[in-house]
Amino acid sequence: MESLAAQSRPSATADDGRTRDRVSGLLLEHGPQTATELAARLGISPAAVRRHLDALVATGRVEERQVRDAHRGRGRPARRFHLTDSGRSAFPHAYDDLALTALRYVAGVGGPDAVRAVAEQQLAGLEARASSAVEQAVSARPGETVDRAQALAAALTAEGYAATASALSGGGQLCQHHCPVAHVAAEFPQLCEAETAVIGRLVGTHVQRLATIAHGDGICTTHIPGAVRPGNRTTPARPVRGERAAQHSARAASSTSTTPTNDRERTPA
Repeated sequence: MESLAAQSRPSATADDGRTRDRVSGLLLEHGPQTATELAARLGISPAAVRRHLDALVATGRVEERQVRDAHRGRGRPARRFHLTDSGRSAFPHAYDDLALTALRYVAGVGGPDAVRAVAEQQLAGLEARASSAVEQAVSARPGETVDRAQALAAALTAEGYAATASALSGGGQLCQHHCPVAHVAAEFPQLCEAETAVIGRLVGTHVQRLATIAHGDGICTTHIPGAVRPGNRTTPARPVRGERAAQHSARAASSTSTTPTNDRERTPA
């Protein structure tokens, strides 16, 4: 008898999950409803619906509100159940398609540099938050050597990247097991390039991206060569637009200089 009971539990749990998904779907389709209204649509008892609603409320997918209904006259307010933001997020979204459409337009109007500017702007907030997290990890252990890659991995995990860091003989690796923008980055690698630059600034050294989820790899892997420097804000490995302009001006100035170059010295008389 015990074995039969044990075998029935997974099926019952699966049935509960399907019913709760149906409850959530009805709230999404028809808006806030009472347990009685949901029961009528599902064809089950109000008591059974309340059990599922209680479970959905406990997980944060649904919330209960008391609303005064003019048709009910005087008496207790109706108890209506609403989907929360968390409950809505469980349903499919077209965010990736919207982002791709927007970036394709940006690329068509402004070219690759415009897409790069959007990527850098999008990552600015993440960089600021991760930088603060790394600095707090360092400040919490004064006088001790803190692995900034490990601190950054923890900060990125809090941002939804499921990141880890490991030490190697020639440096270390930062691994991101999830990429929230992988589908978009597959078409616009500027997002990966901007993210790599952010990682380099946060660990304080030049880094090299070895693999990305956007390109079909299992994880995003970034190599951090040697020991990281004390600071977590350095000149980015890839110069930003202002620096590219300054470097271009410097090259132009050097091309007009009267100082002979090695090429000229090798030129036959």
